[in-house]
Amino acid sequence: MLTIFTGQEATSSKEPSVTRRDFLQVGSLMLGSMSLPQLLQAREENSAFVQDKSVVLLYLSGGASQIETFDPKMSAPAEIRSVNGEVKTSLLGITFGATMQRLANRAHQMSVIRSHQHKIGGHEQAHVHVLTGGTDERGDGKEGFGMGALYARLRGANHPATGIPTNCLLTVPEIDGQYRKELSRVRKGSRPIELGASYAPFEPGGNSAALKNMQLSIEPGRFQDRRTLLAEFDSWKRQVDGLRAVDGVSRFNQQAVDLLTGGAVDAIDVTKEDPAVLAKYDTSEMQIGFKQFRPSMLGHKMLMARRLCEAGAGFVTVHSAGWDMHADGNNPGMQVGMAMLGSTLDHAVSAFMDDVAARGLSQKILLVITGDFGRTPRVNKKGGRDHWARLGTLAFIGGGLKMGQVIGQSDRQAGEPITTPYTTEHLMGTVMQSLFDVGEMRLVSGIPPQLRRLVEQSRSIPELMI
Repeated sequence: MLTIFTGQEATSSKEPSVTRRDFLQVGSLMLGSMSLPQLLQAREENSAFVQDKSVVLLYLSGGASQIETFDPKMSAPAEIRSVNGEVKTSLLGITFGATMQRLANRAHQMSVIRSHQHKIGGHEQAHVHVLTGGTDERGDGKEGFGMGALYARLRGANHPATGIPTNCLLTVPEIDGQYRKELSRVRKGSRPIELGASYAPFEPGGNSAALKNMQLSIEPGRFQDRRTLLAEFDSWKRQVDGLRAVDGVSRFNQQAVDLLTGGAVDAIDVTKEDPAVLAKYDTSEMQIGFKQFRPSMLGHKMLMARRLCEAGAGFVTVHSAGWDMHADGNNPGMQVGMAMLGSTLDHAVSAFMDDVAARGLSQKILLVITGDFGRTPRVNKKGGRDHWARLGTLAFIGGGLKMGQVIGQSDRQAGEPITTPYTTEHLMGTVMQSLFDVGEMRLVSGIPPQLRRLVEQSRSIPELMI
């Protein structure tokens, strides 16, 4: 096997280093003994059921309030209604929480679910339950797999044309203790578990070291030697295995080289973006945290997500920490917390929506906004809201789904659905049915039966499906 890597090792067991070796080995490449070019070719020939779409999952860890985001309940008593008021949206008779001004102006491009719930009220378990799409029913980390890992298992660990990792997780190094806890929980919920390490999310992080790690530390001349060696190994392997020559195989060899010499490096480097576009996404003027603060990088992470999707990533999870607004010793209250995180969410998501639309990608990129659970209907004595799984935040944007609607209704206290409740299973079903053509999937051999059944029998939110 020929392996090309940077030679840098992880410096901390808590913060793993990212290198090309983490997701790429060339020559005899996993999945039996397929070479990378053969793997690229096989995926192209067996991917008719994969839709030309990507998902960006914006995960609000800590549990965003359903009331202060998309269901302000201003007719309720003071201890229930949105602490920072409401704002009219572009949909007649619909309001959002007051920090969502930009999104309110774009509500006709969104679908908000006001009857979303599940049964798990503990942070770690809820993170795992939601991020696995309910395949870990209890959220104890002993079963199931991240939704991104499932998609990577069915589509392939890398894009068949560009080699970009299918499953990505966008984070930044956290300095506030509470934010670090939430980051570790998101990583736990995103694990592939029994699917295998090949389908774990590629996590470039948010610092320059990640970009450096992605670059090959060998001169072009030496790389050309290795390319020649690779061709010789693969030629020998084809003769030994009795593989037939396939028309166009040189194209797949070139794709393998393209993966090594660019691809993900350019996609995650937002400094390559048009400066005007980069400025529109920028949320770094807002300092976020509680005991320790850092500039918000949510805007740049959303831009990176768009760049990865455009380059061929299929499932990108964007982590936004700090939504656990208890008003206790580790967290802010609702008013301060929403002024801080609500405004950055509003800025980053609206910039993403405008950018995706301008690039003609609104039908191809589905943005999902959710978190581990919602918040209690009543504000506590300190001005915070506590854990509440019986109603939570969920919104969909783009991806070819039906937009411009509010689906479901909560009770007067914003604590329970009074219409059909939509659960984590419906979230998973909507995402997977957006990414796969289930009818075509039935015609494809080689898919593990349990994974095939999971997708084929999944239940979507019917009002979203066109």
